[in-house]
Amino acid sequence: MTTSTDTDLRNYIVGAWVLESYESFDIDGSNVQYPLGPDARGIIMYTANGYMSAQLMRSDRPLLHIGDLAAADNEELAAAATGYLAYSGPYTVSDTNIIGHHVQVSLLPNWIGGTQARVAKIGNDRLQLSPAEPVLIDGKLRNARLVWRRP
Repeated sequence: MTTSTDTDLRNYIVGAWVLESYESFDIDGSNVQYPLGPDARGIIMYTANGYMSAQLMRSDRPLLHIGDLAAADNEELAAAATGYLAYSGPYTVSDTNIIGHHVQVSLLPNWIGGTQARVAKIGNDRLQLSPAEPVLIDGKLRNARLVWRRP
């Protein structure tokens, strides 16, 4: 995968992408783990008018005992949320291949009003996104890499 100009990157990312892989690793590149499991699922979308939405989940989340969300108990709801990540808002693309996801709505309340900066690499109908700085995963600073493909 390669880097590109901000205009090329902006044009390339518009549309829908399906998660191919999501892995995290120690700062030195060792100890690869899969925060949402090795078969995580997800969709990220970028619109031409500057909005994005990302949804990621474990593929093995347990079903709720009933189809009524309001009737689910707190344990079930916590289990469902633990294996899910969703956020959306406007995005910007910098000339250094950083996509800024400016979070307006999120499953994680602490992300609302902030920016999730992602280093982007593109090519072969793939979009690779990595946090611009290490992130806290399971209490430890780690790097991450998400690879998305066109559906």
